[in-house]
Amino acid sequence: MTDTIDRDGIQVTEALIRPHIRRTPVIEVGGADFGMADMALSLKLELLQHAGSFKTRGAFTNLLMRDVPAAGVVAASGGNHGAAVAYAAKKLDVPAKIFVPEISSPAKVARIRSYGADLVVGGALYADALAASEEWEKATGALPVHAYDSVWTMRGQGTVGLEMQAQAPDIDTLLVSVGGGGLIGGIAAWYENRIRVVGVEPEAAPTLTRALEAGGPVDAPAGGIAADSLAPRQIGSQVFQVAPPFVAETRLVGDAAIREAQAALWEGLRIVAEPGGAAAFSALLCGAYQPAPDERVGVVVSGGNTTAVDFER
Repeated sequence: MTDTIDRDGIQVTEALIRPHIRRTPVIEVGGADFGMADMALSLKLELLQHAGSFKTRGAFTNLLMRDVPAAGVVAASGGNHGAAVAYAAKKLDVPAKIFVPEISSPAKVARIRSYGADLVVGGALYADALAASEEWEKATGALPVHAYDSVWTMRGQGTVGLEMQAQAPDIDTLLVSVGGGGLIGGIAAWYENRIRVVGVEPEAAPTLTRALEAGGPVDAPAGGIAADSLAPRQIGSQVFQVAPPFVAETRLVGDAAIREAQAALWEGLRIVAEPGGAAAFSALLCGAYQPAPDERVGVVVSGGNTTAVDFER
């Protein structure tokens, strides 16, 4: 298979990883359910994926399509990618070393540990965890599994688009949260402008927005409530080679809007979404993205690894 990412590659990938991933559901709701104008919404519930996010797709793609050495795999993550790689490694009996920053949520740290990976928590941001993982790779020869800036990872995440097209074939627009860009890169490569793909980013971490303005990846702020999933310093360089021709635009949302979206998904649907998982939906709720009349909108609810709802035992 070539180093490009396209529909053929995503279809091959989907067939390979299908036994290892869930075909997550799409729920049809109305905007009026959330106090918005009455519109048709299709929510893709990737928080119901193994390990709690879409990242599991890319993790299995890397481990199944690449040669894994005896040293196993290494990954840096804000949390979700680490959990996904740890889960895939456990299922495939592969050693895994995971590096996460101190901002990683307790829910994500606990999930990674539950899968038996060797976990290191250290550094302030994702970039610090990435640097530590690269040192481990050099020292041991472990296979690096990048959270977003990888053809393999984007191919796996692109299977979200493949499923969404089959489950909600009539949508006009799909809202996708953006951190490093692996999810939107894969989805955009699948749709190839057949629909409008809109990136949603936190105001505190506008990686793709800044890159589009500059004509290439540049440093952006890396903060906000969703910093453990949507705040690398830059959009991925390989992502930027794929996404711009197929991403219609980006919209920015504030932390307050993300919190309101989390609350709305819980109150309206009993969906427990983490901040990064609710970011795309927040663009609709706060008006950052305003659909045209009769526009049919899809939203990827991308992850649910959070302690926002704490059940007593």
